[in-house]
Amino acid sequence: MTLDGLAAFFSHVDIAEVLLASGDTLMMLIVSLALTVLLGLPLGVWLWVTGPAGLNPNRLIYSVVGLAVNVLRSIPFVILFILLIPVTLALAGTSLGVRGAIPPLVVGATPFFARLVENALREVDHTVIEATRALGASTRQIVVSTMLPEARPSLIAAVTVTAIALVSYTAMAGVVGAGGLGDLAVRYGYQRFQTDVMLVTVALIVVLVQALQVLGDRLVARFYRRTTPN
Repeated sequence: MTLDGLAAFFSHVDIAEVLLASGDTLMMLIVSLALTVLLGLPLGVWLWVTGPAGLNPNRLIYSVVGLAVNVLRSIPFVILFILLIPVTLALAGTSLGVRGAIPPLVVGATPFFARLVENALREVDHTVIEATRALGASTRQIVVSTMLPEARPSLIAAVTVTAIALVSYTAMAGVVGAGGLGDLAVRYGYQRFQTDVMLVTVALIVVLVQALQVLGDRLVARFYRRTTPN
């Protein structure tokens, strides 16, 4: 295909609008990921500490918190977005745009990330935990000084998986007016049958996901080497 043919095929693509949508997607991703890690990390630690193999097992707390996490994880994101509109309005003042997408994104991703954190902590060698406990360390000291550093590669992998899931969530949020690349794909690519716009938005989402995966893999490899004895 010639350059003129490519230009004709992508005639509906507005570069300024694509850049604006990409910026909205990145903003939703960065803010929601930061809040998800901030909330999901302590929640995942709590699940592990109170779990059957944790430092302070508590069946009641673990069951209640685990049930809440599982319920939130089982609700499809688009439905969760709609259910949370009253909460979003109270927190953000709007249910539309980037600001209106942040609360449901965080609520949808936090339980998912918390379970990944719990699984990462379960993988830590129990002999390390017992050695730290024998030195008289408290639960908080064991978690902060031993568990989290030992689980760092797995936690970075968990953040990477969550970030990629959030990219998918932002695309779905575009269906209900959150803006970003998903909104662009729906309004122009689907509703107006502009295939070129659809292809561009899909390509940008794929590039973003690949970039996140490559960055995450490199960080995991870097910290895994640091935590592995020579």
